[in-house]
Parts: sequence; C-alpha cells; structure tokens
Amino acid sequence: MEQVREELDRLIHQRKVGYAAVSRMLDRNPSYIQQFIKRGSPRRLESEDITRLARFFGVKEQVLGGSPEGTEGMVEIPILDLEASAGFGAIASGENTYTRFGFDERWLRNLTAAKPGSLSIIHVAGDSMEPTLSAGDEVLVDASDNGRRLRDGIYVIRTDDHLMVKRIAMTPGSRLITIASDNPAYPTWNDMDPAEVHFVGRVIWFGRSV
Repeated sequence: MEQVREELDRLIHQRKVGYAAVSRMLDRNPSYIQQFIKRGSPRRLESEDITRLARFFGVKEQVLGGSPEGTEGMVEIPILDLEASAGFGAIASGENTYTRFGFDERWLRNLTAAKPGSLSIIHVAGDSMEPTLSAGDEVLVDASDNGRRLRDGIYVIRTDDHLMVKRIAMTPGSRLITIASDNPAYPTWNDMDPAEVHFVGRVIWFGRSV
C-alpha cells in the first residue's frame, strides 16, 4: 500500500493539483487525501474513490490499489484476524486484515446499501447460536449499522476484550433489549440498557463450508 500512496502523490504533483482539491473531487473532507498519503489513514481507499481517481489521472485502477485486471466488478471485503464467539466470548486480540474475499459488486449492492469500507468478515467460534450459526461460519458485519439504529437482528457485540455474536430483541414498550443465544443451553440477558452495550455491527450475511 506504500507504493500506492507514493504513486498517488506523484500523480497529484504531476497534475499540479492540491491534496484538498482532489479530496473535494471525491466529496471528502479537505484533508482526506493528505492523511491517506502522509499518515496511511485510511489504510486503503474505497473502491469508488479508486475508480474516480483512476479516471481523473488516466491510469488503471490497479495502480491505485484497485482489483487486478480480470476482477472488475468485484468488491474486496477484508477478513479480520479475529473471532466472534457464539459461546461465552472470544478474546479480540487484534483487528488486522489477513486476507480479503471478493463479492460481485451488483450482488453486494442488492444485499446492502452500506459502503464497502464499513463491511468486514469475522469468523464464528462456539455453538451458542446453533442452529443459525455454527463454529467455523464466516459472518459479514456492517459496522455502520450499529447501536444508533438498533432493531431486532443478529449483532456482533464487544464486552471488555471479548467479541460475541448474539441475537438482539427489542423489548416492547421500552428502550431496553434482550441479548439472547439461539441455543437454549446458553443464558439470556433480559432488560439490558443498549447504552451499556458496545455494538460492533449487524450481521447481514454468513457463509458456511459444506
């Protein structure tokens, strides 16, 4: 990714345009491109930004971190190096990307309106969400769909240094929630204040080996 930042910096200086001008072209805040080049934040440009930059500078998207030729129309989603426990909690040792999984862009748009940058894939460990989710499943998590617009569904939540995947149910007539497991062998937490729960994101899809 360092090579991508260096190439983008070279292209900007070659065209004699400023970082802020390029950021505004992407409908981003004025410091967006400068932070990407100088500080490495974000670590990777979103696919739509790469497309617009490639068209503006007249280069291939691959030069700016886009997918290799032959994979056009694919959106790469990071698979994080951690697990969300469908049990009593898995230690969240880190959130580093160790590989990526490609989704068809049209299929992904039909699934969710979320930007690809807010999506990630996490492995499931444990059996508390059986039969819905099993150990070894991979869940697609939308981090933009969290506690701010909470509703019934399956969420990844963080408690201390643990991640858990649980079913959330709104309590009728109140703002409280129930945190439950689909496996009845595991406990249920009733009348929880959602303000005391850290919602990582909503599970919107899962994959499983056969």
